[in-house]
This record gives sequence, structure tokens and C-alpha cells, in this order.
Amino acid sequence: MVVITSPSLRKRFLWWLSTAEEELLKDCLIDKNRYAIIGMLVLGTWTFSTLAWTYFFNTVVTQWWVSLLLGIFMGGIILQIDRALIKGINRNGKQKLLPLIFRGILALSIGLFMAQPALLFLFDKEVKVQVSIDNEQRKQTKIKEQEMVYQVERNSFIEKKKSAKNELNKSYAEVASAREDFIKETDGTGGSKKVGLKNIALAKKSAYEKLDADYQNQVVALTPQIKYVDSSLKILDEKILKEHDAFQSLLNNGFITRIEALNNLVKSSAAVAFRYYLLVAILLLIELMPVLAKLLLPAGTYELKVRLQEEMEKELAEKNQLLINHFFELSHTIRKTKLEESLAAWQNNSLKTMDDQWIDFNKSLLIKETIE
Repeated sequence: MVVITSPSLRKRFLWWLSTAEEELLKDCLIDKNRYAIIGMLVLGTWTFSTLAWTYFFNTVVTQWWVSLLLGIFMGGIILQIDRALIKGINRNGKQKLLPLIFRGILALSIGLFMAQPALLFLFDKEVKVQVSIDNEQRKQTKIKEQEMVYQVERNSFIEKKKSAKNELNKSYAEVASAREDFIKETDGTGGSKKVGLKNIALAKKSAYEKLDADYQNQVVALTPQIKYVDSSLKILDEKILKEHDAFQSLLNNGFITRIEALNNLVKSSAAVAFRYYLLVAILLLIELMPVLAKLLLPAGTYELKVRLQEEMEKELAEKNQLLINHFFELSHTIRKTKLEESLAAWQNNSLKTMDDQWIDFNKSLLIKETIE
């Protein structure tokens, strides 16, 4: 003789997770454990989803309690999806493949997404190193882009400065050459080979002084231009530096940045790639297990009770509907007479509105009236 005891709160909770009806399941000895197993699998998926989502939100939210609340919220959504899909699987019907396909797609999406924060947690140190490398590459790319953007403007300033300096250097070279010719002429080492300020020396002196005056005028005229170019180049460099600092301040260790670093690790490391795909497969199995368990575990007396209960409720509902229809058919004449009497009484009572009269008629006839 089997003694049926009251289920514990733990078992009732597991049955609720597995979407089993307690009133029908409490007398099914074998199916109690089956649905408790399904409930444990749902509990495992729920717990894992909550932890994974909490860690994900922890990478984008600074307050830990906000991450926890958001993780519990998203875990609850996954739980309700699991329960809805499990409830939708009917062993006796044909609705097996569709929930499994839908759950497979959902599990694939969730599994692929959840694998990323899990791997970020497992390979935290390696990912941080890769993030540093990636950010440095981004800096170099930004510098090259800035150079390309300002290259034309910078080259224009540099060309102006170069042209002005070349002009000054050319003039200075002419002045230096004239001064040297004048000195050689006066000391007899060059030119006419005569010592002293003779006519030729005076002419060379005049030419030297004229070239020197022209050079000084050029210095006065071109120096402001050179200073302006230097100032413009300095302003341009400061602008580039500010843009570089602004870009550098945007570099971070956020979720997307770490995911990109993880992808780079997967591409560059066979060991990381193997563990990545292995973890994805495990997560997919975790996501699929509640539905697979519902399909793989054999049907028992509980499923038979569910089917009989549904058939009984449908039959009872159909009979009640037939009885209601029959009632209204038989009471048609009586209700019509009552309606005419009510309308006649309303005509003699001008204090009632049409709405009040209809409410009274509805209460007295359509709800409480019985066949005498």
C-alpha cells in the first residue's frame, strides 16, 4: 500500500517551475520525480541566466545593485519563456517540433550572447592586455587620420615658410658674397689686387650696402610672415593635440571594447577559440535541457490525467452552453412579456431615465429571473 504524503514546499516550487498542475500531480507517484527533475533543470537555467545577465550589466553599469536588479529581471523573463515553451509541448498532440525549433533559435541567440560575458570573466587578464593593444592601435590610426585631414593645410603653411626662408637665404647669400668681394678688394686679396679704397672698392662697397639694405628690408617684410606661419602651425598642432586627447578620453574598457578584444583573441589564439566554441556548446545545452527533458522523459499517468481533465472541462463547457441556449429559447415568451410590462411601467413613471429603466430590467430579469 502506497501512502501519499503532502508535498514539501520545495517540491511544489519545482512543480511550478515545470508548469505541472499540483492537483493532478499529487497522486501520480512516478511523475512527481519526473516533473521535479524538469523543475530542477528550469531552476538551473534560470539561475545561470540571472548570473550571466547580472555580470553583463555589471560591465556597463557602475552600481552593483542596479546590475543585480536588472539581472534578476532578465533572468525572470528567461524563466517565463522556459515555462511557456515547456507548457506548450504536448506529448499527445502534434505541437512538439515548433516549440523545439523556436527554443533552439532562442537558445542559440542567448547562448551566443551569454558565452561572451562568461569568457570575459574567464579570460579577464588576457582581455585587458588585448584591450590595451587595441586601444594603442586605435590611437595610431587616429593620428594617421588626423595627419591626412590636416596634411594639405600643414603643407601650405610649411611651403609658405620655406619660400620665405629661401628668399631670405638667397638674399643673405648675395649680401655675404658682396661683403666678401668688398673685403677682398680692400685688402688686396681679390679683385684688382690693390690695397685701399679705390674706385672699384667703393663700387663694391656701394653694391654690398645696397644688397644689405635690401636684405634688411626683406627681413622686416618676411619675418612677420614666418612668425604667422609658425603661430598657425602651433595652433594647428594644439588643435590636433586636443582632438587626440578628446579621442583618448573616449577609449575605455567597456563591454563592446572588451568584446572586440575577445574576438581578436579568438582570431589570434586557437586555444581561446576552442574554449570559446566549447563554452557556447555547453551553454546551448543548458538552454535546451528543460525542453529536451520534457520531450525525452517518458509520459506517465499525469499526462493521461491532464488529457482527461481537459476533455471533461470541454465537455462540461459545451453542455453548459447548450443548457443556457435551451433556457433562453424556453424563456423567450416570458422575457418578452416582462419587457413589455417594464416598458409600460416606465412610461407611467417619468422620473426614471432610460438608463435607469434598463438597469432595473437587467437586474430583475436577465440576471436573477428563473423559470417558474
